[in-house]
Amino acid sequence: MSTAADVVTACLIIIGDEILSGRTRDKNLPYLAEKLNETGVRLAECRVVPDIEAEIVAAVNACRTKFDYVFTTGGIGPTHDDITADSVAAAFGVGIGYHPDAMALLQAHYDKTGMEFNESRKRMARVPNGAELIDNPVSKAPGFQIENVFVLAGVPAIMQAMFESLRHKLAGGKPVRSVAIAVYLGEGIMAPGLGALQQRYPDVAMGSYPFYRDGRFGTSIVSRSSDEDRLAAAADEIRALMRDLGGEPIDDENSPA
Repeated sequence: MSTAADVVTACLIIIGDEILSGRTRDKNLPYLAEKLNETGVRLAECRVVPDIEAEIVAAVNACRTKFDYVFTTGGIGPTHDDITADSVAAAFGVGIGYHPDAMALLQAHYDKTGMEFNESRKRMARVPNGAELIDNPVSKAPGFQIENVFVLAGVPAIMQAMFESLRHKLAGGKPVRSVAIAVYLGEGIMAPGLGALQQRYPDVAMGSYPFYRDGRFGTSIVSRSSDEDRLAAAADEIRALMRDLGGEPIDDENSPA
């Protein structure tokens, strides 16, 4: 994991057969990537795993030692296939039980709604021993944090509310900024010069994205860095390269920046 002087990194583990089957389209990845970056945390990896305990355990254990923060989404509801809490407990080698604060929150919620607080719904109060609850202002069933792993709901509105409630716990570095510049030139024409620029700016990530617009092929170059001065300098050289190759650089709002 990174030190205080380095880039702070995170990984997202998306849990659920429904994602892998295509029945549900994930909306949590783009939200977390954007919000983490605003906090100074770079989402460096994302994994999608099925509702299989061994797969979840392996992913959590691999990622929690590699990244500063790990976020999981999905699998903390009331049904039999909601096994994230048990799997995270297994990953940390701890027991799991009904958290008294979670039980009280849910009991009050179901008393207010007039719905039965049955055994299935009580499953949402089970968290690994030693975990801290993450507030859920939307549907009350909490997420939880254990060490550097944050376990969140899969429903986007609930996940977003949970993230906002824990955001203050994250210690980030400088946010990563991006500059996107398009030109009506092919990737192959840009490639040699862009490769040379990347060598001169190892601290600025440069990505090349071909496009087809208005009947013409072109390339969008997206540069990313937490150093705004270096990013600006690299962007100026990219524009100069485009002009040298006979193109006219265009600030690109349609890029995958």
